[in-house]
Amino acid sequence: MTATLSTEAAAARIAPHVRRTPLLRAEADGRPLVFKLEQLQRTGSFKLRGALNSLLTGPLPEQVVTASGGNHGIGVATAAAILGLPATVFVPNSVPAGKARRIEEAGARLVRVGDRYAEAAAAAHEAAAAPGARYVEAYNDPAVIAGQGTVAAEIVADAPDVDAIAVAVGGGGLAAGTALGAGGRLTVAVEPERCSCLHQALEAGQPVDAEVDSVASSALGATRVGEAPFAVLSSHNVQSVLVSENEILAARDRLWHEFRLAVEPAAAVPFAAFLAGRVPGALPCVLLCGANADWTP
Repeated sequence: MTATLSTEAAAARIAPHVRRTPLLRAEADGRPLVFKLEQLQRTGSFKLRGALNSLLTGPLPEQVVTASGGNHGIGVATAAAILGLPATVFVPNSVPAGKARRIEEAGARLVRVGDRYAEAAAAAHEAAAAPGARYVEAYNDPAVIAGQGTVAAEIVADAPDVDAIAVAVGGGGLAAGTALGAGGRLTVAVEPERCSCLHQALEAGQPVDAEVDSVASSALGATRVGEAPFAVLSSHNVQSVLVSENEILAARDRLWHEFRLAVEPAAAVPFAAFLAGRVPGALPCVLLCGANADWTP
């Protein structure tokens, strides 16, 4: 494992700035499980971890630039504010209003470009070419992956009896980090049926373009899994699982009604797989990755 892929080194870098989110031991449909409550992270999602580790790996830039569908932008904006750096976040016009508001509340300049993430990303990369600027990747960066992997490292340390970790997949950064930090345990990588770039990449043997059409696509809407995450996910103990739109929404609602856990649809994706019987293990952990949707049950 290279230095940039070390979850231990990442944990040491970011510890002063992030919350060590709690676990909740519970039971659903007669099966025990553990929830990792990462939606309680200070930015409302895990994205702060990877953004901080990326910025703290190497000299700090003069300004920070990124593109995001929402959660990554909030994480980068907050990381930049913590480190005293100006940040600009490019977003597509389709960005949820609540996520756009939180990016600006974190202190970043918000720039809307185009109708798709790819258009926002192209504009952001152009802006990041300016002297002193650094582009912070959403998932296709070993330092970001290692930062996200600190979530799994916390799970393993706080609940060593967990034998599988179920996690939602967008571009693959969190899932790859989970595989790195899981200590050899099974990573169950869960995606919506109509938003499944990892599943299709594993079938093809390489990253390929995939459809993006899901209630969870504002957080999981990558058209292609990143090369760096794919290298990790295709070489570790990973099982790819798909869930339907109805299963995602039912899982989200059940998290609220039964456990009083309010999350965005993307965070309910791994719990949907658990309820459908697609997550193996005597004591799996379901990672609830974010709660940045303006949603009322």
